[in-house]
Amino acid sequence: MTTTNALIPAQVAARLDHYTVIDVRTPGEYASGHLPGAHNIPLDHLHTALPALKAAAARGTLLMVCASGNRSTTACTELAAADIPATTLTGGTTAWAGEGHPLHRPDNASPVWPMERQVRLAAGSLVVLGLAAGTRWRPARWLSAAVGGGLIFSAATNTCGMAAALAELPHNQPRTTDLHATLRALQD
Repeated sequence: MTTTNALIPAQVAARLDHYTVIDVRTPGEYASGHLPGAHNIPLDHLHTALPALKAAAARGTLLMVCASGNRSTTACTELAAADIPATTLTGGTTAWAGEGHPLHRPDNASPVWPMERQVRLAAGSLVVLGLAAGTRWRPARWLSAAVGGGLIFSAATNTCGMAAALAELPHNQPRTTDLHATLRALQD
């Protein structure tokens, strides 16, 4: 098993061309702005991409990136379990852009909210819905309690079931041909 390394944006910017950059966010998040030259392999498709990532890692260092560094750290852990060395960008694209480094945005891409923002909207909406419906039908307040409990569980386990569910929505799904093209490019 390999260990996970973390680099700060300044370290990556100085040697960006030395890395194979893998963005593990949803395709919508990726389209809203990613490191130049990054390939998009959503975290939930990482297992499928292991052979291509192993081939790419044999040629050079893999740099895993997400919005904040949480999903890319998870990706590095999964890759380490498969004996594939990888590095993560501390703070993700948020820290990268915050330090003034460029993000690439395709001309034809429609922006999608980052997953964290989607989760906040969904959780907040469900809590308000549960409270509002609870004024007419008291058991509806359990919806708010369930969301609150889910948020506590999410924080305690550093997982997010709501994010996993939202990632399945059509605007967050990769187009199969794009994922296959990315995997072919990594194996070449």
